[in-house]
Amino acid sequence: MLKVFRQQRSPLPRRDFEALRDGLLGSSLVGVSTLNGPFEASRGFGVTFTEAGLPELTTRFPALRPWLDRALGAPAIRALTPFWRRTLTRLPNAWYLNLLVVGPGADVKRHIDGTLMRVAQVDDHPPECVSVLYLATPFQSGGELLIWNGALPVALIAPRAGEAVHFRGDLAHEVRVFEGPAEARRASLVIEQYHFEPDALAKIPSFHVESRAGFEGYLKAHARRPPKQFELEP
Repeated sequence: MLKVFRQQRSPLPRRDFEALRDGLLGSSLVGVSTLNGPFEASRGFGVTFTEAGLPELTTRFPALRPWLDRALGAPAIRALTPFWRRTLTRLPNAWYLNLLVVGPGADVKRHIDGTLMRVAQVDDHPPECVSVLYLATPFQSGGELLIWNGALPVALIAPRAGEAVHFRGDLAHEVRVFEGPAEARRASLVIEQYHFEPDALAKIPSFHVESRAGFEGYLKAHARRPPKQFELEP
């Protein structure tokens, strides 16, 4: 059994972190979240990928490479594996990357991640682990990540920009409301890391981007247009 969670204080050099943060938060893909349920109050975009899609992912988002090298697959599992276990098993082979942005007064309700279960057409198959890198935490109170093991809360993690946490994928978790100025945004990069058997893995696209930014832009442009004037026929 993997450890419940593991925090990392400075997993990336400052220059790499700032390039990743600025690249993601400044992306034209950022829009209303493509996820439903607990994420309805959030913004961001998502990417589904497998090992075959890694080259395309790093081509589209080159600033991701330093973090992927430190967090994807074996490094994350190793961080959660007790030191007396030498062999890493069930290494992830499919991932869902989610830029999660929430404003003051918003939260993310308790849930267990499982974004790719529907795609893989499997039931009760949470990620092996979830990796979170905090990109922006411009607030004074709230915004903590609360992790649950059944009905028992097991970790309350105060997010700090530049820090990371890995936790077991079968654990429920939530993001608490935070207080801050209207323009404040709590931003994190979340990677759900799955291990699928061959039949299920074959159903996962090697690389697929999900964003509602284009549709959101269309709605805003449409809302700015003056209403059409109609003349009544005599």
